[in-house]
Amino acid sequence: MRFLLVLFLFSFAIPDDISVDIIIKNGKILDGTGNSWYYADIAIKDGKIVRIGKFKNLKAAQEIDASGMFVSPGFIDVHTHIEGDENANPLASNFIYDGVTSVVTGNCGSSSVDLNRYFSKLDSVKLSINVASLIGHNNVRKAVLGTANREPTGEELTRMKALVEEAMKAGAVGFSTGLIYIPGTYAKTGEVVALAKVASQYNGVYASHIRDEADSVAFAINEAIQVGREANMPVEISHFKLSGQQNWGRSDETLGLVKQARNEGLDVTIDQYPYTASSTSLSTLLPDRVLSDGQDSINARLQRPEVRQQISEYMIKKLRRRKLKHFSYPVVASFKADTSYNGKSIEQVNLMKGRKHKAKDEAETIMDMMQQGGAGMVFHGMSEDDVKNIMRYPFDMFASDASIRVFNSGVPHPRGYGTNARVLAKYVRDEKVISLEEAIRRMTSLPAQKFNLKDRGLLKEGFAADILIFNDKEVQDLSTFDKPHQYTQGFKYVLVNGKVCVDNGVQNTVRNGRTLKSNTF
Repeated sequence: MRFLLVLFLFSFAIPDDISVDIIIKNGKILDGTGNSWYYADIAIKDGKIVRIGKFKNLKAAQEIDASGMFVSPGFIDVHTHIEGDENANPLASNFIYDGVTSVVTGNCGSSSVDLNRYFSKLDSVKLSINVASLIGHNNVRKAVLGTANREPTGEELTRMKALVEEAMKAGAVGFSTGLIYIPGTYAKTGEVVALAKVASQYNGVYASHIRDEADSVAFAINEAIQVGREANMPVEISHFKLSGQQNWGRSDETLGLVKQARNEGLDVTIDQYPYTASSTSLSTLLPDRVLSDGQDSINARLQRPEVRQQISEYMIKKLRRRKLKHFSYPVVASFKADTSYNGKSIEQVNLMKGRKHKAKDEAETIMDMMQQGGAGMVFHGMSEDDVKNIMRYPFDMFASDASIRVFNSGVPHPRGYGTNARVLAKYVRDEKVISLEEAIRRMTSLPAQKFNLKDRGLLKEGFAADILIFNDKEVQDLSTFDKPHQYTQGFKYVLVNGKVCVDNGVQNTVRNGRTLKSNTF
Protein backbone atom coordinates (compact mmCIF):
# COMPACT_ATOMS: atom_id res chain seq x y z
CA MET A 1 0.00 0.00 0.00
CA ARG A 2 2.84 2.36 0.88
CA PHE A 3 4.56 1.54 -2.44
CA LEU A 4 1.37 2.33 -4.39
CA LEU A 5 1.02 5.64 -2.58
CA VAL A 6 4.58 6.60 -3.48
CA LEU A 7 3.90 5.80 -7.15
CA PHE A 8 0.63 7.76 -7.02
CA LEU A 9 2.36 10.84 -5.61
CA PHE A 10 5.29 10.53 -8.04
CA SER A 11 3.01 10.34 -11.08
CA PHE A 12 1.67 13.79 -10.20
CA ALA A 13 5.02 15.27 -9.18
CA ILE A 14 5.52 16.94 -12.58
CA PRO A 15 2.78 19.53 -13.22
CA ASP A 16 1.73 20.29 -16.78
CA ASP A 17 3.08 23.84 -16.77
CA ILE A 18 6.79 23.05 -16.30
CA SER A 19 9.43 22.23 -18.88
CA VAL A 20 10.93 18.81 -19.57
CA ASP A 21 13.79 17.76 -21.84
CA ILE A 22 11.97 15.58 -24.38
CA ILE A 23 8.39 14.62 -25.15
CA ILE A 24 7.72 11.59 -27.36
CA LYS A 25 4.24 12.09 -28.79
CA ASN A 26 1.59 9.96 -30.47
CA GLY A 27 3.43 6.63 -30.21
CA LYS A 28 2.06 3.15 -29.66
CA ILE A 29 3.51 2.19 -26.29
CA LEU A 30 4.92 -1.31 -25.88
CA ASP A 31 5.83 -1.00 -22.23
CA GLY A 32 7.93 -4.21 -21.96
CA THR A 33 5.47 -6.17 -19.80
CA GLY A 34 4.17 -8.23 -22.72
CA ASN A 35 0.83 -6.43 -22.59
CA SER A 36 -0.68 -5.08 -25.81
CA TRP A 37 0.27 -1.59 -26.97
CA TYR A 38 -1.64 1.59 -26.18
CA TYR A 39 -1.40 5.25 -27.25
CA ALA A 40 0.37 7.69 -24.94
CA ASP A 41 3.02 10.39 -24.77
CA ILE A 42 6.22 10.10 -22.75
CA ALA A 43 7.95 12.99 -20.97
CA ILE A 44 11.66 12.76 -20.13
CA LYS A 45 13.68 14.90 -17.76
CA ASP A 46 17.21 14.45 -16.40
CA GLY A 47 17.53 11.01 -17.96
CA LYS A 48 14.34 9.61 -16.44
CA ILE A 49 10.80 9.00 -17.61
CA VAL A 50 8.73 11.45 -15.58
CA ARG A 51 5.29 11.20 -17.18
CA ILE A 52 3.41 8.73 -19.38
CA GLY A 53 -0.05 9.72 -20.57
CA LYS A 54 -1.66 12.61 -22.40
CA PHE A 55 -0.68 16.13 -21.34
CA LYS A 56 -1.55 19.32 -23.17
CA ASN A 57 0.51 22.10 -21.60
CA LEU A 58 3.78 20.38 -20.82
CA LYS A 59 6.66 22.21 -22.52
CA ALA A 60 9.74 20.43 -23.84
CA ALA A 61 13.08 21.43 -25.29
CA GLN A 62 12.55 18.73 -27.95
CA GLU A 63 9.52 16.93 -29.28
CA ILE A 64 9.68 13.65 -31.21
CA ASP A 65 6.62 12.67 -33.22
CA ALA A 66 6.22 8.89 -33.05
CA SER A 67 3.02 8.77 -35.09
CA GLY A 68 2.54 5.35 -36.68
CA MET A 69 5.47 3.89 -34.75
CA PHE A 70 6.00 1.77 -31.67
CA VAL A 71 7.77 3.06 -28.58
CA SER A 72 9.49 0.46 -26.40
CA PRO A 73 12.18 0.17 -23.75
CA GLY A 74 15.72 -0.14 -25.07
CA PHE A 75 16.83 -3.73 -25.54
CA ILE A 76 19.06 -5.44 -22.97
CA ASP A 77 21.55 -7.90 -24.45
CA VAL A 78 22.32 -10.35 -21.65
CA HIS A 79 25.22 -12.13 -23.34
CA THR A 80 28.02 -10.05 -24.83
CA HIS A 81 31.82 -9.94 -24.86
CA ILE A 82 32.86 -6.29 -25.08
CA GLU A 83 36.03 -6.41 -22.94
CA GLY A 84 38.95 -4.92 -24.85
CA ASP A 85 36.75 -3.41 -27.57
CA GLU A 86 35.75 -0.22 -25.75
CA ASN A 87 38.40 2.05 -27.27
CA ALA A 88 38.08 0.61 -30.77
CA ASN A 89 34.54 1.89 -31.21
CA PRO A 90 33.05 3.55 -28.13
CA LEU A 91 29.94 4.39 -30.13
CA ALA A 92 29.16 0.63 -30.13
CA SER A 93 27.29 1.22 -33.36
CA ASN A 94 26.46 -2.44 -34.02
CA PHE A 95 24.52 -2.58 -30.75
CA ILE A 96 22.91 0.86 -30.95
CA TYR A 97 21.60 0.36 -34.50
CA ASP A 98 20.11 -2.96 -33.39
CA GLY A 99 18.19 -1.27 -30.57
CA VAL A 100 20.48 -2.37 -27.74
CA THR A 101 20.90 0.24 -25.00
CA SER A 102 22.34 -2.01 -22.27
CA VAL A 103 24.60 -5.07 -22.32
CA VAL A 104 25.77 -7.66 -19.83
CA THR A 105 29.39 -8.59 -20.48
CA GLY A 106 31.80 -10.95 -18.70
CA ASN A 107 30.07 -14.05 -20.06
CA CYS A 108 31.43 -17.54 -20.77
CA GLY A 109 33.80 -17.25 -17.82
CA SER A 110 35.69 -14.40 -19.50
CA SER A 111 35.82 -11.03 -17.78
CA SER A 112 38.10 -8.49 -16.23
CA VAL A 113 39.18 -9.77 -12.82
CA ASP A 114 39.57 -6.27 -11.38
CA LEU A 115 36.06 -4.92 -11.95
CA ASN A 116 36.72 -1.72 -10.01
CA ARG A 117 39.37 -0.85 -12.56
CA TYR A 118 37.21 -2.05 -15.45
CA PHE A 119 34.23 0.07 -14.42
CA SER A 120 36.52 3.08 -14.00
CA LYS A 121 37.81 2.50 -17.51
CA LEU A 122 34.26 2.38 -18.87
CA ASP A 123 33.39 5.60 -17.08
CA SER A 124 36.47 7.20 -18.63
CA VAL A 125 35.92 5.92 -22.17
CA LYS A 126 32.19 6.74 -22.05
CA LEU A 127 30.36 4.29 -24.31
CA SER A 128 27.05 4.88 -26.04
CA ILE A 129 25.57 1.88 -24.19
CA ASN A 130 25.08 0.94 -20.56
CA VAL A 131 27.26 -1.92 -19.31
CA ALA A 132 26.82 -4.45 -16.52
CA SER A 133 29.39 -7.20 -15.97
CA LEU A 134 29.63 -10.69 -14.56
CA ILE A 135 32.81 -11.98 -12.96
CA GLY A 136 34.26 -14.75 -15.10
CA HIS A 137 35.45 -18.07 -13.69
CA ASN A 138 38.07 -18.67 -16.39
CA ASN A 139 39.89 -15.42 -15.65
CA VAL A 140 39.64 -15.94 -11.89
CA ARG A 141 41.07 -19.44 -12.26
CA LYS A 142 43.77 -18.21 -14.63
CA ALA A 143 44.80 -15.51 -12.15
CA VAL A 144 45.47 -18.19 -9.53
CA LEU A 145 46.32 -21.41 -11.44
CA GLY A 146 47.18 -20.21 -14.92
CA THR A 147 45.91 -22.75 -17.45
CA ALA A 148 46.97 -25.79 -15.45
CA ASN A 149 44.94 -28.96 -15.89
CA ARG A 150 44.42 -29.79 -12.22
CA GLU A 151 42.23 -29.08 -9.21
CA PRO A 152 43.06 -26.07 -7.04
CA THR A 153 44.57 -26.58 -3.63
CA GLY A 154 42.60 -25.38 -0.62
CA GLU A 155 44.68 -22.22 -0.48
CA GLU A 156 44.20 -21.57 -4.19
CA LEU A 157 40.43 -22.04 -3.93
CA THR A 158 40.40 -19.53 -1.06
CA ARG A 159 42.22 -17.01 -3.27
CA MET A 160 39.74 -17.61 -6.08
CA LYS A 161 36.82 -17.05 -3.70
CA ALA A 162 38.37 -13.78 -2.59
CA LEU A 163 38.60 -12.58 -6.21
CA VAL A 164 34.94 -13.43 -6.81
CA GLU A 165 33.90 -11.64 -3.63
CA GLU A 166 35.93 -8.57 -4.54
CA ALA A 167 34.24 -8.44 -7.94
CA MET A 168 30.77 -8.83 -6.46
CA LYS A 169 31.48 -5.99 -4.04
CA ALA A 170 32.63 -3.91 -7.02
CA GLY A 171 29.20 -4.35 -8.61
CA ALA A 172 29.23 -7.57 -10.65
CA VAL A 173 25.73 -8.86 -11.41
CA GLY A 174 26.79 -12.49 -11.11
CA PHE A 175 29.29 -15.25 -11.79
CA SER A 176 29.85 -16.79 -15.21
CA THR A 177 31.49 -19.97 -16.46
CA GLY A 178 32.71 -21.15 -19.83
CA LEU A 179 33.13 -24.85 -19.20
CA ILE A 180 34.25 -25.74 -22.73
CA TYR A 181 37.08 -23.22 -22.59
CA ILE A 182 40.53 -23.40 -21.07
CA PRO A 183 40.98 -23.41 -18.12
CA GLY A 184 37.31 -23.68 -17.09
CA THR A 185 37.00 -27.07 -18.69
CA TYR A 186 39.47 -28.43 -16.13
CA ALA A 187 37.26 -27.41 -13.21
CA LYS A 188 35.06 -29.97 -11.51
CA THR A 189 31.51 -29.13 -10.47
CA GLY A 190 32.46 -28.75 -6.81
CA GLU A 191 34.88 -25.94 -7.62
CA VAL A 192 32.21 -24.10 -9.60
CA VAL A 193 29.68 -24.50 -6.79
CA ALA A 194 32.14 -23.19 -4.21
CA LEU A 195 32.75 -20.02 -6.21
CA ALA A 196 29.10 -19.59 -7.17
CA LYS A 197 28.17 -19.63 -3.48
CA VAL A 198 30.27 -16.51 -2.99
CA ALA A 199 28.39 -14.68 -5.75
CA SER A 200 25.10 -15.95 -4.35
CA GLN A 201 25.75 -14.11 -1.09
CA TYR A 202 25.57 -10.87 -3.12
CA ASN A 203 22.37 -11.82 -4.99
CA GLY A 204 24.30 -12.72 -8.13
CA VAL A 205 23.14 -14.79 -11.11
CA TYR A 206 24.97 -17.92 -12.28
CA ALA A 207 25.37 -17.59 -16.07
CA SER A 208 26.92 -20.58 -17.80
CA HIS A 209 28.27 -21.54 -21.16
CA ILE A 210 27.66 -25.16 -20.25
CA ARG A 211 30.19 -27.96 -20.54
CA ASP A 212 28.78 -29.39 -23.76
CA GLU A 213 26.16 -28.26 -26.27
CA ALA A 214 26.23 -31.39 -28.41
CA ASP A 215 26.10 -35.08 -27.50
CA SER A 216 26.37 -34.56 -23.72
CA VAL A 217 24.13 -31.50 -23.59
CA ALA A 218 21.63 -33.03 -21.14
CA PHE A 219 24.41 -33.75 -18.65
CA ALA A 220 25.72 -30.21 -19.07
CA ILE A 221 22.30 -28.60 -18.52
CA ASN A 222 21.81 -30.66 -15.38
CA GLU A 223 25.22 -29.58 -14.11
CA ALA A 224 24.24 -25.90 -14.48
CA ILE A 225 20.99 -26.57 -12.65
CA GLN A 226 22.91 -28.40 -9.92
CA VAL A 227 25.16 -25.38 -9.42
CA GLY A 228 22.12 -23.14 -9.02
CA ARG A 229 20.49 -25.57 -6.61
CA GLU A 230 23.57 -26.02 -4.41
CA ALA A 231 24.56 -22.35 -4.48
CA ASN A 232 20.95 -21.21 -3.99
CA MET A 233 21.00 -18.73 -6.85
CA PRO A 234 19.27 -18.02 -10.19
CA VAL A 235 20.66 -19.74 -13.29
CA GLU A 236 20.99 -18.39 -16.82
CA ILE A 237 21.99 -20.98 -19.44
CA SER A 238 23.77 -19.13 -22.22
CA HIS A 239 23.11 -19.40 -25.97
CA PHE A 240 20.85 -22.43 -25.53
CA LYS A 241 21.32 -24.67 -28.55
CA LEU A 242 21.93 -28.14 -29.98
CA SER A 243 25.12 -28.48 -31.98
CA GLY A 244 25.71 -31.12 -34.63
CA GLN A 245 23.33 -32.79 -37.03
CA GLN A 246 23.20 -35.88 -34.82
CA ASN A 247 21.49 -33.80 -32.12
CA TRP A 248 18.84 -32.10 -34.23
CA GLY A 249 15.37 -32.52 -32.80
CA ARG A 250 16.42 -32.79 -29.15
CA SER A 251 15.13 -29.35 -28.11
CA ASP A 252 12.00 -30.82 -26.49
CA GLU A 253 14.30 -32.91 -24.31
CA THR A 254 16.61 -30.04 -23.34
CA LEU A 255 13.78 -27.58 -22.74
CA GLY A 256 12.12 -30.25 -20.63
CA LEU A 257 15.08 -30.19 -18.23
CA VAL A 258 14.67 -26.43 -17.77
CA LYS A 259 10.90 -26.72 -17.29
CA GLN A 260 11.37 -29.48 -14.72
CA ALA A 261 13.84 -27.35 -12.77
CA ARG A 262 11.43 -24.42 -12.75
CA ASN A 263 8.62 -26.71 -11.59
CA GLU A 264 10.87 -27.64 -8.68
CA GLY A 265 11.16 -23.96 -7.76
CA LEU A 266 14.54 -23.16 -9.31
CA ASP A 267 14.89 -19.86 -11.16
CA VAL A 268 16.36 -21.17 -14.42
CA THR A 269 16.14 -19.18 -17.65
CA ILE A 270 17.89 -19.34 -21.02
CA ASP A 271 18.99 -17.12 -23.87
CA GLN A 272 19.63 -17.75 -27.56
CA TYR A 273 20.74 -16.06 -30.75
CA PRO A 274 18.37 -16.53 -33.72
CA TYR A 275 20.78 -18.26 -36.09
CA THR A 276 21.73 -21.81 -37.02
CA ALA A 277 25.45 -21.13 -36.64
CA SER A 278 27.55 -20.48 -33.55
CA SER A 279 30.85 -18.65 -33.24
CA THR A 280 33.79 -19.39 -31.02
CA SER A 281 37.45 -20.38 -31.06
CA LEU A 282 39.05 -22.90 -33.41
CA SER A 283 40.56 -24.49 -30.31
CA THR A 284 37.20 -26.05 -29.39
CA LEU A 285 37.79 -28.62 -32.14
CA LEU A 286 40.78 -30.06 -30.26
CA PRO A 287 40.81 -32.26 -27.14
CA ASP A 288 40.96 -30.26 -23.92
CA ARG A 289 44.10 -32.02 -22.71
CA VAL A 290 46.11 -30.53 -25.59
CA LEU A 291 45.31 -26.94 -24.68
CA SER A 292 46.70 -26.48 -21.17
CA ASP A 293 49.68 -24.38 -20.05
CA GLY A 294 49.77 -21.79 -22.84
CA GLN A 295 50.66 -21.48 -26.52
CA ASP A 296 54.25 -22.76 -26.16
CA SER A 297 52.97 -25.98 -24.59
CA ILE A 298 50.31 -26.35 -27.26
CA ASN A 299 52.94 -25.93 -29.98
CA ALA A 300 55.25 -28.44 -28.32
CA ARG A 301 52.50 -31.05 -28.25
CA LEU A 302 51.51 -30.37 -31.85
CA GLN A 303 55.07 -30.95 -32.99
CA ARG A 304 54.93 -34.58 -31.85
CA PRO A 305 53.72 -36.90 -34.66
CA GLU A 306 52.02 -39.35 -32.29
CA VAL A 307 50.03 -36.49 -30.65
CA ARG A 308 49.00 -35.10 -34.04
CA GLN A 309 47.80 -38.55 -35.04
CA GLN A 310 45.70 -38.84 -31.86
CA ILE A 311 44.21 -35.36 -32.36
CA SER A 312 43.46 -36.09 -36.01
CA GLU A 313 41.63 -39.28 -35.10
CA TYR A 314 39.70 -37.42 -32.37
CA MET A 315 38.57 -34.65 -34.75
CA ILE A 316 37.66 -37.01 -37.60
CA LYS A 317 35.61 -39.16 -35.23
CA LYS A 318 33.64 -36.08 -34.16
CA LEU A 319 33.23 -35.08 -37.81
CA ARG A 320 31.77 -38.49 -38.64
CA ARG A 321 29.29 -38.14 -35.77
CA ARG A 322 28.07 -35.01 -37.53
CA LYS A 323 27.51 -37.19 -40.62
CA LEU A 324 29.94 -35.07 -42.62
CA LYS A 325 32.86 -36.00 -44.86
CA HIS A 326 34.69 -32.68 -44.70
CA PHE A 327 35.29 -29.81 -42.29
CA SER A 328 32.92 -27.63 -44.28
CA TYR A 329 30.98 -26.38 -41.25
CA PRO A 330 33.77 -24.37 -39.49
CA VAL A 331 34.31 -21.05 -41.31
CA VAL A 332 37.13 -18.66 -40.44
CA ALA A 333 35.92 -15.36 -38.96
CA SER A 334 39.30 -13.91 -38.03
CA PHE A 335 42.79 -15.39 -38.53
CA LYS A 336 45.52 -12.88 -37.73
CA ALA A 337 48.30 -14.98 -39.27
CA ASP A 338 46.72 -14.86 -42.74
CA THR A 339 43.61 -12.76 -43.33
CA SER A 340 43.07 -14.39 -46.74
CA TYR A 341 41.56 -17.30 -44.79
CA ASN A 342 38.77 -15.08 -43.42
CA GLY A 343 35.36 -16.10 -44.71
CA LYS A 344 36.52 -19.51 -45.92
CA SER A 345 35.71 -22.93 -44.49
CA ILE A 346 38.46 -25.23 -43.25
CA GLU A 347 37.71 -27.39 -46.27
CA GLN A 348 38.39 -24.40 -48.56
CA VAL A 349 41.49 -23.30 -46.64
CA ASN A 350 42.90 -26.81 -46.93
CA LEU A 351 42.49 -26.74 -50.71
CA MET A 352 44.06 -23.25 -50.83
CA LYS A 353 47.13 -24.80 -49.19
CA GLY A 354 47.34 -27.35 -52.01
CA ARG A 355 46.51 -30.33 -49.84
CA LYS A 356 44.40 -33.35 -50.72
CA HIS A 357 40.63 -33.07 -50.43
CA LYS A 358 40.47 -35.39 -47.44
CA ALA A 359 39.33 -34.94 -43.84
CA LYS A 360 42.73 -36.10 -42.58
CA ASP A 361 44.46 -33.28 -44.43
CA GLU A 362 41.87 -30.80 -43.17
CA ALA A 363 42.65 -31.91 -39.62
CA GLU A 364 46.31 -31.14 -40.31
CA THR A 365 45.30 -27.67 -41.51
CA ILE A 366 43.40 -27.08 -38.25
CA MET A 367 46.46 -28.06 -36.22
CA ASP A 368 48.69 -25.82 -38.33
CA MET A 369 46.38 -22.88 -37.68
CA MET A 370 46.45 -23.63 -33.96
CA GLN A 371 50.25 -23.47 -34.04
CA GLN A 372 49.89 -20.02 -35.58
CA GLY A 373 47.80 -18.73 -32.69
CA GLY A 374 44.36 -20.12 -33.50
CA ALA A 375 41.41 -18.35 -35.06
CA GLY A 376 37.92 -17.07 -34.41
CA MET A 377 35.41 -19.27 -36.22
CA VAL A 378 31.78 -19.52 -37.28
CA PHE A 379 30.39 -23.05 -36.90
CA HIS A 380 27.37 -24.01 -38.99
CA GLY A 381 25.49 -26.92 -37.47
CA MET A 382 22.12 -26.21 -35.84
CA SER A 383 18.56 -26.96 -36.90
CA GLU A 384 16.13 -24.17 -37.78
CA ASP A 385 13.32 -26.22 -36.24
CA ASP A 386 15.19 -26.36 -32.93
CA VAL A 387 15.89 -22.61 -33.08
CA LYS A 388 12.16 -21.93 -33.44
CA ASN A 389 11.16 -24.44 -30.78
CA ILE A 390 13.54 -22.88 -28.27
CA MET A 391 12.31 -19.42 -29.26
CA ARG A 392 8.73 -20.29 -28.31
CA TYR A 393 9.77 -20.97 -24.71
CA PRO A 394 8.55 -17.97 -22.65
CA PHE A 395 11.61 -17.71 -20.39
CA ASP A 396 14.07 -17.47 -23.28
CA MET A 397 15.84 -14.16 -23.95
CA PHE A 398 17.66 -13.00 -27.07
CA ALA A 399 21.38 -12.32 -26.95
CA SER A 400 24.05 -11.62 -29.55
CA ASP A 401 27.06 -13.29 -27.90
CA ALA A 402 28.98 -10.52 -29.66
CA SER A 403 31.65 -7.91 -29.15
CA ILE A 404 31.65 -4.27 -30.17
CA ARG A 405 32.28 -4.66 -33.86
CA VAL A 406 34.93 -2.74 -35.76
CA PHE A 407 33.34 -2.10 -39.13
CA ASN A 408 34.85 -4.21 -41.95
CA SER A 409 37.24 -6.06 -39.62
CA GLY A 410 37.23 -9.80 -40.32
CA VAL A 411 34.19 -11.85 -41.34
CA PRO A 412 32.36 -12.20 -38.02
CA HIS A 413 29.04 -13.84 -37.22
CA PRO A 414 26.13 -11.58 -38.29
CA ARG A 415 24.60 -11.87 -34.81
CA GLY A 416 26.85 -8.97 -33.75
CA TYR A 417 24.89 -6.65 -36.01
CA GLY A 418 21.39 -8.02 -36.38
CA THR A 419 20.20 -10.27 -33.54
CA ASN A 420 17.21 -8.24 -32.35
CA ALA A 421 16.13 -7.02 -35.77
CA ARG A 422 16.27 -10.59 -37.08
CA VAL A 423 13.89 -11.71 -34.35
CA LEU A 424 11.48 -8.86 -35.08
CA ALA A 425 11.67 -9.19 -38.86
CA LYS A 426 11.99 -12.93 -39.52
CA TYR A 427 10.44 -14.59 -36.51
CA VAL A 428 7.80 -12.03 -35.48
CA ARG A 429 6.70 -10.22 -38.64
CA ASP A 430 7.33 -12.81 -41.36
CA GLU A 431 7.03 -16.22 -39.71
CA LYS A 432 4.92 -15.29 -36.66
CA VAL A 433 6.78 -17.65 -34.33
CA ILE A 434 6.08 -15.30 -31.40
CA SER A 435 4.13 -12.04 -31.07
CA LEU A 436 5.64 -8.57 -31.14
CA GLU A 437 4.62 -7.91 -27.53
CA GLU A 438 6.23 -11.15 -26.39
CA ALA A 439 9.45 -10.47 -28.30
CA ILE A 440 9.76 -7.03 -26.73
CA ARG A 441 9.19 -8.52 -23.24
CA ARG A 442 12.01 -11.01 -23.84
CA MET A 443 14.34 -8.18 -24.94
CA THR A 444 13.51 -5.77 -22.10
CA SER A 445 11.76 -6.57 -18.82
CA LEU A 446 12.73 -10.25 -18.65
CA PRO A 447 16.50 -9.59 -18.86
CA ALA A 448 16.19 -6.60 -16.53
CA GLN A 449 14.42 -8.77 -13.98
CA LYS A 450 16.90 -11.62 -14.36
CA PHE A 451 20.01 -9.48 -13.86
CA ASN A 452 18.48 -7.15 -11.26
CA LEU A 453 18.66 -4.02 -13.43
CA LYS A 454 15.96 -2.43 -11.35
CA ASP A 455 15.33 0.81 -13.29
CA ARG A 456 15.58 -0.67 -16.80
CA GLY A 457 13.46 -2.80 -19.09
CA LEU A 458 10.10 -1.04 -18.71
CA LEU A 459 8.51 2.18 -19.89
CA LYS A 460 7.52 3.35 -16.44
CA GLU A 461 7.60 6.62 -14.56
CA GLY A 462 10.82 6.90 -12.57
CA PHE A 463 12.70 4.48 -14.81
CA ALA A 464 15.74 5.34 -16.92
CA ALA A 465 14.84 6.76 -20.32
CA ASP A 466 16.37 4.01 -22.47
CA ILE A 467 13.84 4.13 -25.30
CA LEU A 468 13.38 2.95 -28.89
CA ILE A 469 11.02 4.30 -31.56
CA PHE A 470 10.53 2.05 -34.57
CA ASN A 471 8.22 0.98 -37.37
CA ASP A 472 7.76 -2.76 -37.03
CA LYS A 473 7.24 -3.10 -40.79
CA GLU A 474 10.61 -1.49 -41.55
CA VAL A 475 12.93 -3.09 -38.98
CA GLN A 476 15.29 -5.42 -40.81
CA ASP A 477 18.61 -7.11 -40.18
CA LEU A 478 20.94 -6.67 -43.17
CA SER A 479 24.00 -8.50 -41.86
CA THR A 480 24.65 -11.89 -43.49
CA PHE A 481 27.31 -14.57 -43.12
CA ASP A 482 28.87 -13.51 -46.44
CA LYS A 483 28.57 -9.77 -45.80
CA PRO A 484 28.29 -9.31 -42.04
CA HIS A 485 29.33 -5.65 -41.75
CA GLN A 486 25.91 -4.11 -42.29
CA TYR A 487 23.95 -2.23 -39.67
CA THR A 488 20.33 -2.95 -38.85
CA GLN A 489 17.78 -0.55 -40.29
CA GLY A 490 14.42 0.57 -38.92
CA PHE A 491 15.11 1.90 -35.43
CA LYS A 492 14.33 5.57 -36.09
CA TYR A 493 15.22 6.87 -32.65
CA VAL A 494 17.33 5.41 -29.88
CA LEU A 495 17.63 7.15 -26.51
CA VAL A 496 20.10 6.17 -23.80
CA ASN A 497 19.56 7.69 -20.35
CA GLY A 498 17.39 10.39 -21.88
CA LYS A 499 19.76 11.46 -24.68
CA VAL A 500 19.04 10.84 -28.37
CA CYS A 501 21.87 8.85 -29.96
CA VAL A 502 20.04 7.72 -33.11
CA ASP A 503 18.10 10.56 -34.71
CA ASN A 504 15.78 9.66 -37.59
CA GLY A 505 17.77 6.49 -38.32
CA VAL A 506 21.26 8.01 -38.11
CA GLN A 507 23.59 7.62 -35.13
CA ASN A 508 25.17 10.81 -33.82
CA THR A 509 28.21 11.17 -31.57
CA VAL A 510 26.31 11.12 -28.25
CA ARG A 511 27.81 8.64 -25.77
CA ASN A 512 25.57 8.64 -22.71
CA GLY A 513 25.97 5.08 -21.44
CA ARG A 514 26.65 4.25 -17.80
CA THR A 515 28.05 1.38 -15.79
CA LEU A 516 25.29 -0.66 -14.18
CA LYS A 517 26.58 -1.98 -10.88
CA SER A 518 24.53 -4.32 -8.76
CA ASN A 519 25.49 -2.61 -5.52
CA THR A 520 24.18 0.78 -6.66
CA PHE A 521 20.54 -0.32 -6.74
